[in-house]
Amino acid sequence: MDYTDNPLKDQQAGYTWEEEYKRSWDTLQEDETGKLQSADSSLHKKLLLKRKNKDAPAIQRGLLRYCFIIFDCSANTSERDLRPSRIELTIQTLEAFVLEFFEQNPLSQLGLIMMRDGLAEKITDLTSNPMDLIRSLRDKKNRDSSGCMSLQNALAIAINTLRQVPEHGSREVFGIIGSLTSNDPDDITSTIADLNSENVRVSIVQMAAEVYLFKKVSLDTGGTFSVCLNEIHFRELVMAFIHPPPTLTINSDSSLVQMGFSIRIHDKVPTFCSW
Repeated sequence: MDYTDNPLKDQQAGYTWEEEYKRSWDTLQEDETGKLQSADSSLHKKLLLKRKNKDAPAIQRGLLRYCFIIFDCSANTSERDLRPSRIELTIQTLEAFVLEFFEQNPLSQLGLIMMRDGLAEKITDLTSNPMDLIRSLRDKKNRDSSGCMSLQNALAIAINTLRQVPEHGSREVFGIIGSLTSNDPDDITSTIADLNSENVRVSIVQMAAEVYLFKKVSLDTGGTFSVCLNEIHFRELVMAFIHPPPTLTINSDSSLVQMGFSIRIHDKVPTFCSW
């Protein structure tokens, strides 16, 4: 028997501390009975139960949603604390989000805005075609992370487009941010005032930690702010935005919008029809 293979394998394996970094404390968790179980599976069940209970009460929700997704593509999104990386996890989750969004909201429209190098770029306008959005997400030039992000520039682009959509539809901005800072050209409080005047609701999912500025923008506009704990928690927070938000009180007196259903009309006076 040749024993030269074993030392060679040990040498190739390397030391334990040279292996890829993994969060071992996220693996196991003790439940109510004292048994060890997967922390990810336990968190997944709790989030599903929370989302189910959240939709229990009767809440007026809109069917027509006009929403821009703004996602961070700065240098901070190349961090690998969320596997495979923050930007790759964002792209993968958004692809599944777009397909599920139009399954649940067939009359709505989505758009994409990318934040990178201190600027914001609208890579797709509002559309109801999910394949256009997915092709833009898979484009290589829209996945390269560099520079810093600017939340104010992204919100300004979203406001200019959303103010042109019908008032009976909900105007929303959904942001995914991995940075802890925002390089803005002006005071963002003026942008918050513009969001409120145009009835635009902003919701943000933060991938790193809670930032006061991002939380203030979300809460002041009637949206939600949350921070993910791991990859599964991040996907749950993003997918939770698929459900339409409650209708704003300012639009509660809006009348019903007639859709394209044909109506049979009986005229008492005979009329001619020419083909």
